[in-house]
Amino acid sequence: MSRRISRRTAIAAGLAGAAGALSGCGDGGPAPEAPPGGSGDTPQAGSGVRAVVVGAGAFGGWTALELLRRGAQVTLVDAWGPGNSRASSGGETRVIRATYGPDRIYSEMVVRALALWKEAGERWGDRLFFETGALWMSDGVDPYATDAVPILADLGVPFEELTGEELGRRFPQIDPEGIAYTLYEKSAGYLLARRGCQRVLEGFLAEGGEYRQAKAAAGTMAGGTLREVRLASGETLEADLFVFAGGPWLAELFPGFDPPLVSPTRQEILYFGTPPGRPDLTDAELPVWVETGASLFYGVPGSNFRGFKVADDSRGAPFDPTDGDRTPSPEAIETARSYMERRFPAMRGAPLVEARVCQYEQSADGHLIVDTHPEAANAWIAGGGSGHGYKLGPALGEMLADQALGEREKEPFFGLGRFGR
Repeated sequence: MSRRISRRTAIAAGLAGAAGALSGCGDGGPAPEAPPGGSGDTPQAGSGVRAVVVGAGAFGGWTALELLRRGAQVTLVDAWGPGNSRASSGGETRVIRATYGPDRIYSEMVVRALALWKEAGERWGDRLFFETGALWMSDGVDPYATDAVPILADLGVPFEELTGEELGRRFPQIDPEGIAYTLYEKSAGYLLARRGCQRVLEGFLAEGGEYRQAKAAAGTMAGGTLREVRLASGETLEADLFVFAGGPWLAELFPGFDPPLVSPTRQEILYFGTPPGRPDLTDAELPVWVETGASLFYGVPGSNFRGFKVADDSRGAPFDPTDGDRTPSPEAIETARSYMERRFPAMRGAPLVEARVCQYEQSADGHLIVDTHPEAANAWIAGGGSGHGYKLGPALGEMLADQALGEREKEPFFGLGRFGR
């Protein structure tokens, strides 16, 4: 008499069997501990699965943590450490907002991610999310914002639509000249970026994960399977499941794609000093903002006492994330200052107190990539944050972990198939 086996159990068993084959020994190493509740319980989807995650940024760190929580044995590898100064997930802050035009999938992910960011802060005793609200300002009725309105309403995200005059009354720090429409998303705000990456690693280690600081590269692919990751030291890490969340280094890790998986671009972030004793120019009273028009600017007001953050979202020149010069340019400083002084008059003449050069990891269409390598069904690629991915980290980690362990189908919206691969 045949017995029906769930897809989850079959996937877990198949990966566990692959562990023995790849390791060259019959039993695949020590048996995993029994799940809580006794041997009669359904095993976790990742029980017996060995996983290697390359990249400890927002995507890789959260995916490693979620795989670990599903019972996998996980090794996380990063060349310079989570939130390092070369990483796309480094720096001080990132905006989190659910306004994503007609792309409901992102809005849904933000709602889930925000809940997980809050839960993580409580779990680890460290505030990672600051609820300031977010302003999406435009010089006309911006379809990107108005298309998001019914989605936000359906998801229960609180918001208001403001005219330029209403914006000026509500937030007198802002000169509303030229602004015709604003979508004010009340539950949005900003995240602490570098600190968030580091807290994820600390949580991962506390829950039993292994971390290696080393440069890694994909090893041999044969028969539709990746067998190992090779470290610069010459050591190899064998596993059943691999995730490559290498940010701007994805094109270097997998150079055979046309167009490239990602194209790094140089981006400059400027921090200006607020006048003393002006809480109205800090996150205490002013939301984060995005303004569309001839260019797209965004900023975080006086966050975490670092200064008034202003950035031009226009894609910069091609950039080498490993050896590129990160000296701020006078042109970028002047562009940011000109915008800031026009929109926030009280910041006129404010000194530059800090500047950073980072990079976007731009996919060909600006959307995320979450899919398996065409030549290896057990090698997942996660990247293409394209300047907006950090906020999604916890939700993406859940999604990818479930997909990799057979708990969820792939999401075609993020698949490589859209590039004809």
